[in-house]
Amino acid sequence: MSFYQDYSDKLAIEGWNTRELSQYQTFDLKRLSPALGAEIRGVDLSQPLPPAQLAEIRQALTEHLVLTFPGQAINAEQHKAFGRLFGSLHQHVLGDSTQLTARSGDAEILGWKTGRTTRYTAGDAWHNDVSCDPHPIWASFLRVTRLPEVGGGDTAFANLYLAYESLSEPIKQLLLGLTAVHDGREGWSNGYGAEPKPGQVFNASEHPVVARHPVSGRPFLFVNEAFTSHIVQLSRAESDALLQLLYRHIEKHQSFQARIHWQPDMLLLWDNWATQHHAIWDYYPFERWGERVSAYRDHGPQPAGTIISQQ
Repeated sequence: MSFYQDYSDKLAIEGWNTRELSQYQTFDLKRLSPALGAEIRGVDLSQPLPPAQLAEIRQALTEHLVLTFPGQAINAEQHKAFGRLFGSLHQHVLGDSTQLTARSGDAEILGWKTGRTTRYTAGDAWHNDVSCDPHPIWASFLRVTRLPEVGGGDTAFANLYLAYESLSEPIKQLLLGLTAVHDGREGWSNGYGAEPKPGQVFNASEHPVVARHPVSGRPFLFVNEAFTSHIVQLSRAESDALLQLLYRHIEKHQSFQARIHWQPDMLLLWDNWATQHHAIWDYYPFERWGERVSAYRDHGPQPAGTIISQQ
């Protein structure tokens, strides 16, 4: 075999790591990896945020995609209040299912408890959260309320800007204008064996394969193995082959990825459109508990054609 690789990925990474970044005045920020992620200190999420500080947090999310806030001993209401600053709070269709989640007692908080008797854990695959919704979650806010005694339980993230930019030009052109169906049955029925309640159906929505981020204006790859069922404009064989190429592309390029190491009282915020994540279940039989609040906008990812054609 040949170990030769082209340099599309290196050029994409070079562009990402040499872009101009903001200087922040209202908190201290430290980058966590070349691909994505930053730690923020000097913010108190138990208190209302000054407008200037909130604006800088939004900018940091745009630039770094994943933000950690250590030392935030916040309660459920404070957790939700921070989420509302980014959009309407999401209510998960399986939020009260003890098969996959742990009932939090609050429709706007998705809870889970993973332990020795658990057969599934939330997020144990590369995915965008609930991409089957017409307006998929934009920002997610996660607290891990119990950490495994042996360590582990990291959350891995992949940068979908880099995943797109590192593709060859012919593949980029092929993807432009294609749309894919994201189906809740793929992730929840086929993946976990969960079925909708009587009279309920899981959402299925059509989204662009390459989307344009409304804040950064950058194109990103928007398909994921957990929810995407097929590309609409292709035959099933063509769709399966192309999707498998894209899934493996995201999965194998560790240079697009970073692992977040959890600490007690840390809150994690990420852009759920421009990243995928994977909860690493390496701590069995020990326990890991958490609660997630998520915010969505009044629209889903937008087609990227106009942005791409201008570049």
